[in-house]
Amino acid sequence: MELEKRELSGREKDEASIKLLRKLGEQLYSSDASNRRRAAYKLSWMQEDGLDILKAVLFGDCPAHTKNAAAYGLRKMRGRMKKMALEVLEQGLKCRDASTREICRNALKMLGQKVPKEPRPKKPPVSHLRIREIPKKSEPRRRVVTRRTRR
Repeated sequence: MELEKRELSGREKDEASIKLLRKLGEQLYSSDASNRRRAAYKLSWMQEDGLDILKAVLFGDCPAHTKNAAAYGLRKMRGRMKKMALEVLEQGLKCRDASTREICRNALKMLGQKVPKEPRPKKPPVSHLRIREIPKKSEPRRRVVTRRTRR
């Protein structure tokens, strides 16, 4: 999967950092789990630029293993970015995508945060259950006789 072109935010210093961000963003879509996690970890050190890329992957239309790597990168954020990363993970709990919600829930649990339980669908009250008829006993049940063999 190809990473879409990002608009430059003005925070990027030079062409080398732009290339590095693009390369790390593409590595998040790698088939190798080790490469995905390594790229997410490196993006966690890239301050706002890394946060933007990880957030886009987490909320984008990506496979679950790519979203897991992005959540890993958000968990590894340090310093002033830690609070922003936690906010992104909490936003993920409200996302419509079930895999994103589950990934964010697990990431917050790993960070030791309290995570509200997902509401379960309510069961209908007992009065709304279907009433089944009991079959009539027209004939008495036949008794099955088994033969015993004598020795």
